[in-house]
Amino acid sequence: MTEPYEVVDAELVDDDHLPATRTETAPARPIVDRHTILVPGEALPTEADQPTYTERDLYVSEATAERLKNKSKPRNTSRTYDNQRDLFRRWCEQQGRVVQPCTTATYVEYVATLIEAGRAPNAISVAMSAIRTWMPDDKKPGTQEARGMLNEYKKEWNKRVGVKKAPAITDDMLRAMVATCEPASPTGIRDRCVLLLGRGALNRRSELADLTIGNVTIESDGVALWFSSSKTDQEAKGEETFIPAWDDPAIDPARATRAWLDILHRLGVHDGALFRALTREGRLQSRVTATERGDHVTGDTINEWVQERARLAGLPNWKKVTAHGLRRGGAQAIADAGGDPTAQGRWKAGSAVVKREYLDRAQSRAENPWLKLARARPEGT
Repeated sequence: MTEPYEVVDAELVDDDHLPATRTETAPARPIVDRHTILVPGEALPTEADQPTYTERDLYVSEATAERLKNKSKPRNTSRTYDNQRDLFRRWCEQQGRVVQPCTTATYVEYVATLIEAGRAPNAISVAMSAIRTWMPDDKKPGTQEARGMLNEYKKEWNKRVGVKKAPAITDDMLRAMVATCEPASPTGIRDRCVLLLGRGALNRRSELADLTIGNVTIESDGVALWFSSSKTDQEAKGEETFIPAWDDPAIDPARATRAWLDILHRLGVHDGALFRALTREGRLQSRVTATERGDHVTGDTINEWVQERARLAGLPNWKKVTAHGLRRGGAQAIADAGGDPTAQGRWKAGSAVVKREYLDRAQSRAENPWLKLARARPEGT
């Protein structure tokens, strides 16, 4: 036998009448939380003090909606995040779990699923960030458990697979790659400019792809590049990076940039994207179908150009060479010479990556005890 329901404050009415209206008014409920600060004599804020919102206060225009789609993150990052969120959505549907906002348990279980599938730790970290930033600010899943699992997995991964990094493009490698750039060919002139600017400014490939002709200023003693935004400048404050001229004309970034700008002017290009796709004959490729990037090539395209020059140079590890190698090689060269590549490469001040990968590495090698022994040993012994 079930327990009878308790009826509280009820009133019987005829079927053809509306329920009776309560005459007394319930007091407005106070609205406070642990962050509320009141001064002596101030009344508690209540629901009655809150404004009444209508649809007018909640909707944005179509133009604003388009801007919101691309807010904060570069296009490549947004595309990656959208893909990760789509994968998470499909997984949740298969598992019968709520997608948004998800629980911490769902978040943890999904991370565990990615680990079990053998995904790379960096890829899992990107997925975690994409999912968490997708949730409402006040309903984001906890990260402690998921981060703990990922950290343990990183140890296993490094033992089994090792840390894969694009090889640094050294001075000798750079010269060999530049030597393949035919001085009379528009494609060769373009690729030489890509190599020398990428090395000199320690560019990310996306930064090279996003450069415009207006971002480039050739000065008497070098080249100045203006980056309107970058990975470490999401607010788009902008930053200039200067690359000094070199006495050796083969690897002088100023000469290389001037030569490429001359080619663009001959092709009738005076503004817009700096690096353009060319046909084998050296003419501009049609970009009518490139609705997202327009005349700008992608970072992947920059990567292909750099790798092709490594192949033509006959480098033994050319398949592993990427545009990031220009950034790594340049940063290592600066650190080995006793400098700090942080500002040149637009890393954040005090970057742990720069300290660990370049500064500490250079200092460790300079203080290697075998070097001291080699220097102290007489010649011919």
